[in-house]
Amino acid sequence: MGKTKIYQWLNQHPTANVTLPSLEELIQIANVRGKNVTLFSSTYIQLMNDDRLVAKLVAGEKWLCICDEDYPLQLKEAYTPPLILFYRGNIKLLKTRLLGIVGARNATHYSMDVLRKLIPGPISTQMTVVSGLAMGVDTWSHQCVIANQGRTIAVIGTGLDVVYPRMNSVLQAQIGREHLLVTEYPNGTPGYRNHFPERNRIIAGLIETILVTEAKHHSGSLITANLALQNNRNVLAVPGQITSELSVGTNELIAAGAKPVLHQNDILSEYIS
Repeated sequence: MGKTKIYQWLNQHPTANVTLPSLEELIQIANVRGKNVTLFSSTYIQLMNDDRLVAKLVAGEKWLCICDEDYPLQLKEAYTPPLILFYRGNIKLLKTRLLGIVGARNATHYSMDVLRKLIPGPISTQMTVVSGLAMGVDTWSHQCVIANQGRTIAVIGTGLDVVYPRMNSVLQAQIGREHLLVTEYPNGTPGYRNHFPERNRIIAGLIETILVTEAKHHSGSLITANLALQNNRNVLAVPGQITSELSVGTNELIAAGAKPVLHQNDILSEYIS
């Protein structure tokens, strides 16, 4: 059917109350005509009545559909929510308080020092850290949370059975076993360049608050922060030296109204209801 036609249908329905379309609605959404109606209908009926066919299509992975009751409400209401979420690990983590942490792939030791200061203690015990399992800040965030007996969610831009970057193979496997690994792509999908901005929108849709540690003027981290703003999420940034190229983005965020983070309470206060 394609995402475009499905999103057109979703735009006509409140995403917070999405229910599974009927067969007739699907035929209309997909604009199926002529003899294809019979083939489409028979395939649909087979899938709806044989879990083995579905399991084969998803390569045995666990998954959530946007119509499912357990699909995260905050993500369902965000910009272009993924229709399917494939996952490994503890899906209940999606019901916890979620803090996104993102930053430069080629981050400096400044980001590592910041994470070592901010993550231990209440951040690890009271919320779940969400990041993208990329090099640099993403990887350090996951590792720091795990080292402090916290909880983490990794949103990746490949299939669950593909590791990118390869250096994170052990970390990705650990997160899939003990925490939560999430993607919208089926098994076998490699990390195409456009997948990573698409992954960023999922991070921005899942979280309540996002923290940027280091970022260049134009970077994926700023894209994620801007997506979070569009979703009415809280955006926090770590101030840095005005002479540092990797602090230009975070300092610009602060100048534009993002909250500067100097200690843990600056983050925790965002979660006080």
